[in-house]
Amino acid sequence: MINKLLTSLVTILLLSSTALADEQQACLSDDDCIEIGKWQFGLALGYGERSNPIRDYDDIPIYLAPTLAYYGEKWFFDNGNLGYTLADKEHFSLNLSTSFSSDSAYFYRWDPSNIFISGNSQLTSPSSGFPSRRVPLGTESEPVFNELEDRKFTLLGGAEAFIYTPVGIINIAVAHDLFDVHSGMEGKLKWLYNMTLDDWIIELSATANWKSKEIIDYYYGVRFSENEYWSEQYQASSGTNLGLELTTQYMMNEHWELLFLVRYTDLADAITASPLVNEDHSSTYFIGAAYRF
Repeated sequence: MINKLLTSLVTILLLSSTALADEQQACLSDDDCIEIGKWQFGLALGYGERSNPIRDYDDIPIYLAPTLAYYGEKWFFDNGNLGYTLADKEHFSLNLSTSFSSDSAYFYRWDPSNIFISGNSQLTSPSSGFPSRRVPLGTESEPVFNELEDRKFTLLGGAEAFIYTPVGIINIAVAHDLFDVHSGMEGKLKWLYNMTLDDWIIELSATANWKSKEIIDYYYGVRFSENEYWSEQYQASSGTNLGLELTTQYMMNEHWELLFLVRYTDLADAITASPLVNEDHSSTYFIGAAYRF
């Protein structure tokens, strides 16, 4: 299903790219650019929720969504991530940067990924060999676990490139665990398209996020103390999450805007095969009003 959605989105936007090509190379509005040497801070108030695919864990409510960014000539800070620009040209840029892993967010209410839900301001965000667990409820017995051990937060670091084209922005990133929590790697390929309609800003994106075996085993593998049987039966491998996202903003004036965000992530088979997981996807939505200081 998600492949059909991705294909449809790409087809529609390719057909509309001629009329909007010039907008891809510049800011969508005077307020959309981040001024060099100046902090940008915003706060959105509203309600949203991130669904939690981890068995017996609650969905995560979202009431506040802050944005905080600073861009110097080379160094930048963007929603909790620190980076350094190696190259900044008309049609591409290359950075060294840190990033958050989305996996720890399912285990901790106040994980940074549950706070900075809009991703980076700069963007304005294999077959596993396992049988799929996408089966109707009641067709197999539910596994029982002891209390889960901690899955710690870590910071990822690596390189990212942005390629600016008439049909959108392409983001390619590779990152590694900086704190040796799981010693895993992630790779991301993201396509993002912006358009303006009067006071509306509409942003569409599609993402493929590859995760190494080490990441999936650390967060979704079963420890011996949690369930002796499943700690031996489930063997993690690498996998790729696929995602779609829609963000719309209505600019009321210089400071105020209305915001709506919805995100759908189709989890990798290597993740859904874990007995800790009882959903094949995770979804996030948020609706509210945002103020730019």
